Amino acid sequence: MAQHIDDYALIGDHQTVALVSRRGSIDWLCLPRFDSPACFAALLGDRDNGHWRLAPKGAGACTRRGYLDDSLVLESVWETETGTVKVIDFMPQRDRAPDVVRIVEGVSGRVDMLGVLRLRFDYGRVIPWMRRTDGHRIAVAGPDSVWLRSEPEVHTYGEDFSTRSEFTVSAGDRVAFVLTWHPSHEPRPRLIDPYDSLRSSLADWRGWAARCRYEGPYRDAVIRSLITLKALTYAPSGGIVAAPTTSLPERLGGVRNWDYRYCWLRDSTLTLNALLRAGYRQEAAHWRDWLLRAIAGDPAELQIMYGLRGERRIHEHELTWLEGYERSTPVRVGNDAVDQRQLDVYGEVLDTLHVARSSGLSTEPHVWKIQTALMDFLESAWRDPDEGLWEVRGPRRHFVHSKIMAWVAADRAVRAIESRPELGGDASRWRAMRDAVHREVCEKGYDPVRSTFTQSYGSAELDAATLLIPRVGFLPATDPRVIGTIDAVRRELSEDGLIRRYTADGDVDGLPGTEGAFLACSFWLADALQLVGRHKDATALFERLLALRNDVGLLAEEYDPATGRQLGNFPQAFSHIGLVGTALTLAEGAKAD
Repeated sequence: MAQHIDDYALIGDHQTVALVSRRGSIDWLCLPRFDSPACFAALLGDRDNGHWRLAPKGAGACTRRGYLDDSLVLESVWETETGTVKVIDFMPQRDRAPDVVRIVEGVSGRVDMLGVLRLRFDYGRVIPWMRRTDGHRIAVAGPDSVWLRSEPEVHTYGEDFSTRSEFTVSAGDRVAFVLTWHPSHEPRPRLIDPYDSLRSSLADWRGWAARCRYEGPYRDAVIRSLITLKALTYAPSGGIVAAPTTSLPERLGGVRNWDYRYCWLRDSTLTLNALLRAGYRQEAAHWRDWLLRAIAGDPAELQIMYGLRGERRIHEHELTWLEGYERSTPVRVGNDAVDQRQLDVYGEVLDTLHVARSSGLSTEPHVWKIQTALMDFLESAWRDPDEGLWEVRGPRRHFVHSKIMAWVAADRAVRAIESRPELGGDASRWRAMRDAVHREVCEKGYDPVRSTFTQSYGSAELDAATLLIPRVGFLPATDPRVIGTIDAVRRELSEDGLIRRYTADGDVDGLPGTEGAFLACSFWLADALQLVGRHKDATALFERLLALRNDVGLLAEEYDPATGRQLGNFPQAFSHIGLVGTALTLAEGAKAD
């Protein structure tokens, strides 16, 4: 389909999302959940893999677009030679079935519209059987059924295995299309009123956004990022997906294409902190509760990621019939990194639960038992090598960030006992572990010649994750080793001022090719600069990162300074968490000054 990744906007209903291009085409939609097979998969192939375009006949990209106020309701406007028209796209919060609503409104003159609907179930592979019943177009194939209707009714016809509609709107005219999915063995769900749904959706989003406590100079950007995080939350469980897409490449034409439609423990502390600091305690509590359910079980079997409801099996396989985004293959579903050993997740979990306890989120007695069980396992396991935060597919190593997060786990356990002795636990043993980890990292993970912490023991490679050292409290921001690490990362991992995760052309990750600058790491650098007192540099970097957002305020996982394009899965929760966190850190720093 040749649309840039950042040409897309997002609509969603808190259980799945759709990506809408500037051309008015929905090119990605998984139903009924984020991780379900896509019924529109043109994003990873071509139009024959499924899409739904609704735009003026013969028109290209819209003239302008944007979200209506603080909502997830998208308005796209086309100014044509004969008149002006807008299309309003949204997904109302579902009662039982997911709906996609598209409302065409005439603004001036007369505009001829064309709608082209190509439904392709199972990631663009299955062409459904179409029929007409009671003013609906009904598509059925296997377990899936989709109903399409319009108000007022618009004539539709079949052509080239698609459903088409042609109609004209004048100033003041409105035509609403509603696409509804349901299991094919169940009766049709109740019909929604598209205009009532629009009013309630706008009211719901505006009310939610109004709860934000941040009042600083970057409020619009913070609100948009928080709305995006809310859109990536699976409401039934509280889990937050890393991204709603799979296989959008980290380098065009490359093989670094992963499925991110799952929930990562690596995001847990940063997510909880961002939600709590912004004033969203209910969402923070739901995320904490999802985390507790997901990790319940044998501490030795703690995974780095889980499904939307905490599912553990996320088998990776390839969709060979899709040519990939700009021919970037393979297209993957599932993620084999689920089987990796990443010791840092123990620190992430214990830090998350520490933050939750410190913020006053209600806790149950069994929560502390889970934490002590995790500590019992980590006391011996922290000395082992692992695959590290970045899920490298090369050999296991003693990653410095993993060891630092083991220190975080012990530190938070000790602090919990010190503040609440009634919890019970061997604080002296955990202090000994904390001291041992700290001593080893400073001896084996620090390069005194270059004045920087390295990616792993004995390695010359650097890792942007070491920028988190002052944030997690491993060393104070004023420590010369922290300042040296910040300077080394800026010097050696910078690409036009933005930060790569590590040197991807080495043998660390076991994969060919390189990747773009990692946006979350660039936000971490801004945080670190603020913490060491370089407020001017921190603000300049943050504002540059804000300028990389697309026209509706969304960020992917990475950015390529050479081409000026966003890369990787989109939109990326990690990037938006970083944006919110840095805005809040800058605001807190300004108050301290």
